Amino acid sequence: MKIPVIITRELLVFPHTVTPILIARPFSLRAAREALSLDRKALFIPQKDSAKERPEDKNDVYGIGTIGRFIQYVNAPDGSIRAIIEGLERVSLKELYYEDELFRAEYQHSPVEAKVDEEVQQLSRMLREYYSNYSKQVHSIPDEVTLTILDQSNDPYVIANVLAAHLPINFEEKIEIYKIDNLKELLKKLISILIRELEFHRLKLEIEERVTQEIRKNQKQYFLQQQMKEIQKELGLEEESEFEALEKQIKESLMPEDVKKKALHELSKLRRTPSISPEATVIRNYLDWLINLPWGKCSKDNLDIKHARKVLDEDHFGLEEQKERILEYLAVLKLKGQIRGQVICFVGPPGVGKTSLARSIARALGRKFVRISLGGMRDEAEIRGHRRTYVGAMPGRIIQQIRRAGTQNPVFLLDEIDKVGTDWRGDPQAALMEVLDPEINKYFQDNYLEVDFDLSKVLFITTANSLYGIPRPLLDRMEVIPIKGYLDFEKLHIARDYLLPKKLKESGLNAKIFRIENKAILRIIREYTREAGLRELERQIARIVRKVAKKYAEKGKGAFITEKNLEKYLGLPRHRPRDMRKSLPPGVAIGLAWTEFGGDILNIEVQRMSGRGNLELTGQLGDVMKESAKAALTYIRSNYKKFNLPKDFYRNIDLHLHVPEGAIPKDGPSAGIAILAAMISSLTGKSLPPDIAMTGEITITGQVLAVGGLEEKILAAKRYGIRKIFLPKENEIDIKEMKKEITRNIELVYVADLNSFVSHLLSLT
Repeated sequence: MKIPVIITRELLVFPHTVTPILIARPFSLRAAREALSLDRKALFIPQKDSAKERPEDKNDVYGIGTIGRFIQYVNAPDGSIRAIIEGLERVSLKELYYEDELFRAEYQHSPVEAKVDEEVQQLSRMLREYYSNYSKQVHSIPDEVTLTILDQSNDPYVIANVLAAHLPINFEEKIEIYKIDNLKELLKKLISILIRELEFHRLKLEIEERVTQEIRKNQKQYFLQQQMKEIQKELGLEEESEFEALEKQIKESLMPEDVKKKALHELSKLRRTPSISPEATVIRNYLDWLINLPWGKCSKDNLDIKHARKVLDEDHFGLEEQKERILEYLAVLKLKGQIRGQVICFVGPPGVGKTSLARSIARALGRKFVRISLGGMRDEAEIRGHRRTYVGAMPGRIIQQIRRAGTQNPVFLLDEIDKVGTDWRGDPQAALMEVLDPEINKYFQDNYLEVDFDLSKVLFITTANSLYGIPRPLLDRMEVIPIKGYLDFEKLHIARDYLLPKKLKESGLNAKIFRIENKAILRIIREYTREAGLRELERQIARIVRKVAKKYAEKGKGAFITEKNLEKYLGLPRHRPRDMRKSLPPGVAIGLAWTEFGGDILNIEVQRMSGRGNLELTGQLGDVMKESAKAALTYIRSNYKKFNLPKDFYRNIDLHLHVPEGAIPKDGPSAGIAILAAMISSLTGKSLPPDIAMTGEITITGQVLAVGGLEEKILAAKRYGIRKIFLPKENEIDIKEMKKEITRNIELVYVADLNSFVSHLLSLT
């Protein structure tokens, strides 16, 4: 038997309930009219997707529904039907048909297992109790529904359906309730929902009460404040208002007139803005920044050259060239009163004292010192700040540190300027050009402040490990002062006079408890560290001091550190002295290299083998270094007679050139002369002495060109026990400007061209 089907959206008709319904869709209207023309009964079944205009088949509707009877109905003017439906019984859908432009269905009875036993009676009483509490707190359910539920004579199943139909829960949860086919489970589900809703209502009331109390408290405080103001006014004790205080601070500050005008304009906006408005907080913060910047406040410079020299010597050993340049700067500042356009850039390996030298300059001048690290900075707003339209906007770090310094002329250190990055948020390096350019930094404008701030009185100092990461336009605005690595004797003095006293003080020891001989310090420098700076040396000294401190705390005994017992405290050396063998294998030459961390040596190996004239290059070499290898081979081929080689010697052999430590990229032209020496040694079968090294760029016509980084290279050579170095003749002037300690105990041989170099080389083999 088929029955007309009315498919509902977000509506469920429960048995034993009366439900109002609006029927508007054409297929449901036809089904309703058919039902009204017969026995007024229809199957009311909910649709799964309410957004779908017409279901296709039974998969688009839920599998359960209710047989309902039309009690009343009204035909509306728009063609729809408004009806009141009485739910009769719960059924399950067997098949759904769409015919005659309406839905009909076959169904089967699906009653709920409604056996009333003692447990059901107990659950029914609990349900009434919870609902009684619920109805007293929540008044959204009609009174007649409440009477039906609380009437003890009613069947528990009827009560459950009436309650489920009227609870203010979502449609999906009602479907879950309707699917339950056991009365006990149905009652338990409804009880859990009532408990949940009661708890939710309790929390809601608590929150509302707290909010109401807070509002009342704020209102009371506001009224009391207003009354207090009126009383003070009557007694002549009226305090200065916030706006008057701000206005007074603005007018008494040393702001330029245009800045003062801007501040007063913002203050007038603040007066008109409600105090609880977020805009008021933004304006207050802005005025706070403007008022607290050190407009026109400058610390007095100490321009005593002798005092400056004393401070620099106290803080740093050596660095004579760098100290002299700083003293020249101070001398000009003393004579002229100011120096515009001087931005100092200290360039050198880590740990050589770049940052501490900047602090010493500030101490010598008597200026405040501030610092920001630029390493990894990628956002331009870090320099120029964010505009006030952004939530949480603040000035850039330049203005922040100026405010922190409290003066307009601090020593400002921009650390690690070579490590500034760039991405979609802007280019901080471009922003730094405005900061460091003496022609325009007088009118530096932070995005947050929106007014000019004079940075021309700031002494900017930058630091970098290398110049390669600094754009040329930015580098052009700075005066570069290189700081090279320290010699062993300089490290010895620094360790003895600076590092050791510092670590003893930090550990609570003294010179009586802890003693160390100079030979032990030198051994630490040569065998436990390999660096241009001092950081690893300081760590090793701190390690020894801690061990002695532990020993003294446990046994009350101090220690005397010697060259022989050093391994007891530091373990085996990390860097063993290079073995000076009587000879190297043929094809091996020692070159010199410059790195960001100081100098180093390169073992260049060339192996000869039978082949077809190929040149194999390995060791992660860069393009320039590969070209040097090709130039060296070209020179040997064009001058084969000097080496007693056949004219076509290269046709039947292959050369393999390798530079060890292949994980490290290597590049640059200065290894050209060492590559040539290694090739000559391999082709002639003659070994080179192990205590010679070389550096220089070569050309295919036989010239030896100047190279850089000689100081670091010579220091590295001395560390590795090299006794003779071949250098380009063009670099002789650089050697004369070096300290004598650098070139002491090492022979330097200058070569103007490859002919003279080859002559020297062959005489040594």
